[in-house]
Amino acid sequence: LLIILTEYAEFLHCKGKKFTDFDEVRQEIEVETDRVTGMNKGISSVPINLRIYSPHVLSLTLIDLPGITKVPVGDQPPDIEQQIRDMIMQFISRENCLILAVTPANTDLANSDALKLAKEVDPQGLRTIGVITKLDLMDEGTDAREVLENKLLPLRRGYIGVVNRSQKDIDGKKDIKAALLAERKFFLSHPSYRHMADRMGTPYLQKVLNQQLTNHIRDTLPAFRSKLQSQLLSIEHEVEVYKNFRPEDPTRKTKALLQMVQQFSVDFEKRIEGSGDQVDTLELSGGAKINRIFHERFPFELVKMEFNEKELRREISYAIKNIHGIRQVLPCLFTPDMAFEAIVKKQIVKLKGPCLKSVDLVMQELINTVKKCTKKLATYPRLCEETERIVAGYIREREEKTKDQV
Repeated sequence: LLIILTEYAEFLHCKGKKFTDFDEVRQEIEVETDRVTGMNKGISSVPINLRIYSPHVLSLTLIDLPGITKVPVGDQPPDIEQQIRDMIMQFISRENCLILAVTPANTDLANSDALKLAKEVDPQGLRTIGVITKLDLMDEGTDAREVLENKLLPLRRGYIGVVNRSQKDIDGKKDIKAALLAERKFFLSHPSYRHMADRMGTPYLQKVLNQQLTNHIRDTLPAFRSKLQSQLLSIEHEVEVYKNFRPEDPTRKTKALLQMVQQFSVDFEKRIEGSGDQVDTLELSGGAKINRIFHERFPFELVKMEFNEKELRREISYAIKNIHGIRQVLPCLFTPDMAFEAIVKKQIVKLKGPCLKSVDLVMQELINTVKKCTKKLATYPRLCEETERIVAGYIREREEKTKDQV
């Protein structure tokens, strides 16, 4: 049993050094952030690991993720919003993590980025806990009572309201204990929150997080243990297989080659079917572009075709008269089959141009897709070149057959 009598902190990047002054801890976080991301608001997915030992806090492991940045500033890249989103999704997608969705009370809850992201990975709300901040900054006459009572946008684990120190309090080095007392006084004195004051505030949030994290670990531990056992058995099996491993064994090389070819096949199919792990956000490609060729480009080419209705009616008239020969042409409801077939065949011939053009466009996109898929084989230039040559050749053969059929 470890009994902690004094508070101190340790950083993973400063092994062996204990920080007892938490002003120094804040300074170290700023210095390490600037070292990793630069001095002008850059970002990095490399975490700063900080462990705090104290007799006054409960055991919790927290990951503080950045808020969504809509407009890049400083040295931030143009796609800063997507980068931060990807970073957040990397953590909250894990099934064994609880999501703390923090939303200011003075904004519309329906537009909360935190709740929106949580909804994507946790649609049933099984892992999401709502936290409402800045309750003291709401306009006079408004409150977040319906939200905190879990009536507006319900979450299974509910919402907890907190009142943090303002920037002025932080600059004035307001004591945490004094801030907690002020927070408690706010909830007890506010007419909309006093009936739920015992279920609000930072201390209650700590308690709930500790309890729910413990319960969550208990619930997920059996599945986690089973997964580890399965992985252990798999690794042990691999160890047995590689006991007699010989690097120059030709069967190993053949197997590796087969795996790479199979992976190429899977990647190509995914790009055509639209289920790939990498989504192009700059332009249409693969199956999406082929779909566009058939449903947009081909109809557009058909519309561009010249069509003279007067000339067509004249041709139909001549065709009907020529079929009857010396016989009298009597009025009829339907065009004779032979006349209809002759006219239709002549019109279908006009479709050959747009069809061949669509075939060329589809073939070109398939070739481009092949080139993108062979990039993963760049480590083996000869294999990459041969794969591209063989598959592209097959596609061109299919193109020629298709054109012959047209």
